[in-house]
Amino acid sequence: MKALFIISGLGILAMLAEIFKFKRALYPLVLIGILAALVANFTEFNNNESIQAFNNMIRFDNVALAFSSVILITAFLWFILANDYFTNETSLTDHFSLVLFALTGALMLTAFSNMTTLFLGIEILSIPLYVLAASKKNDVKSNEAGFKYLIMGSFASAFLLFGIALIYGATGTFDLLAIRAKISEGMPLFFYAGIIMMLIAMCFKVSAAPFHFWAPDVYHGSPTVIMALMSTVVKTAAFVAFMRLFLVGFGSATSVWAMAMAGIIALSLIISNMTAAAQSSVKRMLAYSSISHAAFMLMGILAVNPIYSMRAILYYALAYSVATIGGFTVLYRVEKQSGNTYDDFNGLAKRNPFAALGMLICMLSLAGIPVTAGFFAKYFIFTALIGSTYKWLLVLAVIMSCVGVYYYIKVIIAMYFKKPTHQEPLLIEKSHTLLLAIAVVLVLVLGLLPNFVLSV
Repeated sequence: MKALFIISGLGILAMLAEIFKFKRALYPLVLIGILAALVANFTEFNNNESIQAFNNMIRFDNVALAFSSVILITAFLWFILANDYFTNETSLTDHFSLVLFALTGALMLTAFSNMTTLFLGIEILSIPLYVLAASKKNDVKSNEAGFKYLIMGSFASAFLLFGIALIYGATGTFDLLAIRAKISEGMPLFFYAGIIMMLIAMCFKVSAAPFHFWAPDVYHGSPTVIMALMSTVVKTAAFVAFMRLFLVGFGSATSVWAMAMAGIIALSLIISNMTAAAQSSVKRMLAYSSISHAAFMLMGILAVNPIYSMRAILYYALAYSVATIGGFTVLYRVEKQSGNTYDDFNGLAKRNPFAALGMLICMLSLAGIPVTAGFFAKYFIFTALIGSTYKWLLVLAVIMSCVGVYYYIKVIIAMYFKKPTHQEPLLIEKSHTLLLAIAVVLVLVLGLLPNFVLSV
């Protein structure tokens, strides 16, 4: 709960920085504030009771605190990545406040226990991102990304609201636990229609196929650092919301939504991996691969045991976020110097050996190669799902993972086995070198000590 107040307070502080002329101090203040929020989370952990607020509309239990800690860790790393994104004097405070309010919405989504709070959290998260996606004002692709994100996000919100209205009409409550209790009493048909509409809306938010078609264009057109934010913090928050909504609220109605979700996962695995393999842009490949990782996290929701689901999704979110931040650190520097195609990575091992090594480890983790965190992330998802009736999904996921290895290995081949397209060295500033080192260490430590996260 304290973390939510700290981050929202930082957002308000960023809005006042222009008036009271402390813009230069804002960046270190934000980093310190995120660390303070993380410490506050640890002080509230294992307090033997949920921290409830606003008439039980928000419930910060251990699950919420664990996932919000993952979001805060990722956000801290992201702010280091995006340090030069906050150098434009005309919009510096605007960028800070937009990102911090999006982060506030993300924290709300980890702890909602009421569908009203769910909607508020999604909108507080989404509205700043519509602006941030179009924040590269002189770039037509960025403007298109912001507009497309706004239109599709509004469309998804309409589905979400319609679904909430139908469920409220059937149950007379917005509270998740109350809804779960009433399902056993028998519900009218339109209640189940509401569940399907909310499933569609949440699939839009996490960019799961066939509701993914906005994501590649929005991700590719957005500034690279904003794409990194959407791929990590936003995706993690959306999946926690998805998990809480369907495991807690609609957990007694799995016969209604489980098969539909299995079909969505299968489509997401096939479409995303096959399309990612055909891309010539590393940035666009990462956009499609994020849809594949969304499918893996959705598989965790189908697990028989909710505890296994939460553990697997928690580990996957952390492993995926850390590796993605590391990968985007290298992509950001390469893109600034030349571009974001595979050819721009040619010979990177000669131009900057450390950047190539960091990218190598992050790509191996995203591909799920053993000893990295990504391998155990997929392993825990598979073991969580193995006791369910959806074993065919496991077979499909393994096959599509092999396709994923292909397009991640393409980056490694370009870096180590092709002649450099650009002869000049790739220069990386000290903060990004430190960030890449942290990401690499975390990927390896999480891979070597996976039970440390699961024990939470």
